[in-house]
Amino acid sequence: MVEYLMQLNLIWLGMAASLAAGMATGVGSIPIFFTRNIARRHLDYLLGFAAGVMLAATSFSLIVPAIEKGGGGLQGATMALIGILCGGAFVDFVDKFFPDTNLISNAVNGKYYDENQVRCRLPFNPSLSPGLRKVWLFVIAITIHNFPEGMAVGVGFGDGDVINGLSLAIGIGLQNLPEGLAVALPLVREKYSALTAFLVALATGLVEPIGGLIGIGLVHIATPLLPFALAFAAGAMLFVISHEIIPESQNHDGHSKLATHALLIGFVVMMFLDNTLG
Repeated sequence: MVEYLMQLNLIWLGMAASLAAGMATGVGSIPIFFTRNIARRHLDYLLGFAAGVMLAATSFSLIVPAIEKGGGGLQGATMALIGILCGGAFVDFVDKFFPDTNLISNAVNGKYYDENQVRCRLPFNPSLSPGLRKVWLFVIAITIHNFPEGMAVGVGFGDGDVINGLSLAIGIGLQNLPEGLAVALPLVREKYSALTAFLVALATGLVEPIGGLIGIGLVHIATPLLPFALAFAAGAMLFVISHEIIPESQNHDGHSKLATHALLIGFVVMMFLDNTLG
């Protein structure tokens, strides 16, 4: 299977993998066709598992290759250190446009953003109600957060390492499942049809192949940038995991320990797959 994939055009393969990961947002929103009441504990378990998967994929598919391809030793570690910090700083800068980044809790609890904090930063149609403006701001925030995830998948395929790219696509796809549900729930509560909410959730993930194309393109154009690009993507992923996914799975009484168990399971499953498939 891997040998067959390695014979394919890496640009198209990276695009397809990032597209599949992005489409997971649509898959995650499917439960709204059957119910609007989603148990919080189910999201916590899924988030914990997804965080573990993404941590393993980031460690073994981004950070370790970044150090190796950067020359190993002090040189490789220094390159990885700089790239990780730059990637985290980039996502932190993007988050400043969205003061409340607890995205999934806000959606499940029916809260979004303090509109007064962000009205001056993003334009809205004045004919929309305040509630709808907040919902659409939330959708925009999710969409922007998906871009660096797609870029990470593209970078993972950038040097021809299909296993790295696939591992990242799997991890990010799992993380996108609860995000898709988080996008669809508030839209349904604002009286949008389930089909419209599903299509919007799906659309938020379709920026990922754009990021994937940019990531794989940059690596192909400037191969020496590969170690930094891998580490940059790792920093972006670590920021998202630490700032959003893990806290989201730990904020609810009675669920935090099970969410931690799910994280451990996700990590070892992804570690096993990442190392045995290679």
